[in-house]
Amino acid sequence: MHELAILLLLLAANGSPLLARIMMRGRWDAPLDGGTRLADGHPLFGTSKTWRGVVTAVAVSAALAAMTGFGWDTGACIGVLAMTGDLASSFAKRRLGLASGHGAVGLDQLPESLLPLWVCRESLDLSALNVVWLGLGFAAADLLLSRLMYRLGLRIHPH
Repeated sequence: MHELAILLLLLAANGSPLLARIMMRGRWDAPLDGGTRLADGHPLFGTSKTWRGVVTAVAVSAALAAMTGFGWDTGACIGVLAMTGDLASSFAKRRLGLASGHGAVGLDQLPESLLPLWVCRESLDLSALNVVWLGLGFAAADLLLSRLMYRLGLRIHPH
């Protein structure tokens, strides 16, 4: 049950920015990178990485963690690190020439799950093996949920 709660926390941290985009309909959607393009001509992160998404991920993670007994501070840490991993994968995808919103299996799931799991493993009482299994579980759940949300018209592109 402990691992399921952690998996749900990861899904909330990474899914809440998408839900906020849908619910807020364009409000507070300023891109984190301010439209910055690097020497390769591609954006630093892309238009889908917004301040709204980061704030939502941290707030939702903190609230959900507090409700599930992990503590708001652990939840906030998970939210910050999940978004840091997500930004790292977006940076890598832009360098590879992939447009915002287009998927790269593994690159879209592993940084945003393994980074928070590894850094917060002590406060979550996880072994290294638990971190790996939860990261893989998150990746599988993310791929399934991404396709479902695409079919429901909630995502522009499936992963």
